[in-house]
Amino acid sequence: MKIAYLVNTYPRASHTFIRREILALERLGWQVSRFALRSDRGALVDPADIAEDARTEHILKLGAVKLASSALRWMIRHPRGAWAALRLALTCGARGAGGEAGTGGRLRHLIYLAEAAHLARRCQDLRIPHVHAHFGTNSATVAMLAAQMGGAGYSFTAHGPEEFDAPRALCLGTKADLARFTIAISSFGRSQLYRWTKAETWPRLHVVHCGIEPWRFGDPASLPKGGPHLVAVGRFSEQKGFGLLVQAIALAAQDLPDLHLTLVGDGDMRPALQAAIAAAGLQRHITLTGWLDEARVRAALDGAQALVLPSFAEGLPVVLMEAMAAGRPVIATSIAGIPELVTPDTGWLVPAGDATALAEAIRAMATCPHDHLVRMGHAARARVLNRHDINRAAEMLTVLFASKGNP
Repeated sequence: MKIAYLVNTYPRASHTFIRREILALERLGWQVSRFALRSDRGALVDPADIAEDARTEHILKLGAVKLASSALRWMIRHPRGAWAALRLALTCGARGAGGEAGTGGRLRHLIYLAEAAHLARRCQDLRIPHVHAHFGTNSATVAMLAAQMGGAGYSFTAHGPEEFDAPRALCLGTKADLARFTIAISSFGRSQLYRWTKAETWPRLHVVHCGIEPWRFGDPASLPKGGPHLVAVGRFSEQKGFGLLVQAIALAAQDLPDLHLTLVGDGDMRPALQAAIAAAGLQRHITLTGWLDEARVRAALDGAQALVLPSFAEGLPVVLMEAMAAGRPVIATSIAGIPELVTPDTGWLVPAGDATALAEAIRAMATCPHDHLVRMGHAARARVLNRHDINRAAEMLTVLFASKGNP
């Protein structure tokens, strides 16, 4: 049983859930060829990600000349498919010409066309009948164009929020309509796909949760006392809401002098966050760690009484699942698929963009009796292990790949 996985940039520190999914499929007997458009090797810190990078075929690493030569050879042998894919690329490129992030115009879509032709050739060389792309952005575009020009059929997983921010520019509905099937990671995500697809496509839209590896989460570490101690994990980008979290910490620290936040991650907004922390005089209350490997992220969770997730836009964050599996209650914004996982007995949901509400939730956690927090952590762990076991997700994917992933 062979299949290809395609991602835009892979592996990345924030994409460990894809690696786990691939490994779970391989445990079920699948031969998974990893393809990515580009590598992020320079930013990798986890040995497992570095090893995964070595197993991945990075298409743009070929260079322009070799990529163009490979693509041209495929197109010459499949002229009708190449013409159909060219028209589709130009159509999608015209929709994305407005400059929305990640969509691109016609020139970029011609590059996607070349990447797609090379991918089609490589799948034929490896006798791979199906490509599964993660994210409905440019990786799904490349998979769609490859299928149009006679390559392997495709499916993709839409995560959000990027796909749902610019569905027309990304041709999201077209991608799902032409795919053998499409996966959403939450019921909310599937509802957004319903908005942009034809009614006859709806039966081919499926929910498969991202998963964690339960065996990596043994008996949770005892919930620490004192503090309160919080941890947050994610890319330092606008959608993650960490700037607002700094404001909330400033408000909550007025009543909680020993409040401390460990903020794990990195990104373009790091200088702005550092400036905001300094301006509010919160250096004693907030520690920025940079990216950590999985073991050190787990240690940060063990040292906290709760995870806080202040995002403005999300799919369904894996770090939320990992915190709950570690027996930690969570404080999260009530957006996208998050309310499908976080319930009143497992944490606090707050309106997105409201620093005051976030600070109030932090105070509520801090004043919650310790034994009640422990019970919330146990409930969180039970809920996520029941809903987000990666082996169960891989079994669902296996059924889809075996029944719909072949011509």
